[in-house]
Amino acid sequence: MERVNQTVSVSEFILLGLSSRPEDQKPLFALFFIMYMVTLVGNLLIILAIRSDTQLQTPMYFFLSILSFIDVCYTTTIIPKMLVNFLSEKKSISYAECMTQMYFFLAFANTESYLLAAMAIDRFVAICDPFHYVTTMSHRRCVLLLAFSCSISDLHSLLLVLLINRLTFCDSNVIPHFLCDINPLLKLSCSPTFVNEIVINTEGLITLVTPFMCVVISYVRILIAVLKIPSAAGKRKAFSTCGSHLTMVTLFYGSIIYVYFRPLSSYTIKDRVATVIYTVLSSMLNPFIYSLRNKDMKQGLRKLMGRRSQAALS
Repeated sequence: MERVNQTVSVSEFILLGLSSRPEDQKPLFALFFIMYMVTLVGNLLIILAIRSDTQLQTPMYFFLSILSFIDVCYTTTIIPKMLVNFLSEKKSISYAECMTQMYFFLAFANTESYLLAAMAIDRFVAICDPFHYVTTMSHRRCVLLLAFSCSISDLHSLLLVLLINRLTFCDSNVIPHFLCDINPLLKLSCSPTFVNEIVINTEGLITLVTPFMCVVISYVRILIAVLKIPSAAGKRKAFSTCGSHLTMVTLFYGSIIYVYFRPLSSYTIKDRVATVIYTVLSSMLNPFIYSLRNKDMKQGLRKLMGRRSQAALS
């Protein structure tokens, strides 16, 4: 009972956000509201275009539609609370709400990581083994990859949240961040965080590094295969199918590595900015990156908008 009483001594946390200056709150609200709307509309258009076009019923676009759905869920876990806090005097979040936000934030982030790995494997099979692509990347295997990604991510997130829930928060309840993340909460804890840090540096590292290594290995093998193509046009075509995905991978993993692959004591405001990149910015840019650099996606979006225009006129 003593453990429970100590743990719930903090019933809420204060999220400092990106800036504590009052004059910054309304501009930040406007900026993130626009980014959220662009994210929702852009990703929903991607999903609708893929679902409504038979030419986009391939493994690559299956994963892209799921990625867009995850991005919508991902940002909805974070941004609405940010918007409320931008206009609130007391930027509070209850203990239960904080744990819930952290669970879904981590689950969606890890699912996105594994989806990017699945998309890299898809590109590897398409370029390096095109004759067996249909059988290797069958719909059943794509669904199994998705189920595996979601299951691993949910279990990983649950483990980390349960370990955070064991900690005692008694000295301060002010989180120097715009969301409930692991590192800021570990720094707040007044009980030993040794077990948490061991799990993060072992299980957490494996969970994060495994999909990243899948991406790296897939693209190294793709690069080797592409360099063997004799014609320059063939090389350009092969690289063009990977360009959008590589851009997303660099943006997502680059900012995550910056935030989480450093000592806990070095956590600063730069980490908050990096978190914005892999949570909000990458989700917003996803539709633009995949539609502007992909002819099939452009055509699918044009068909979708054309059908909507005809429906409105009839």
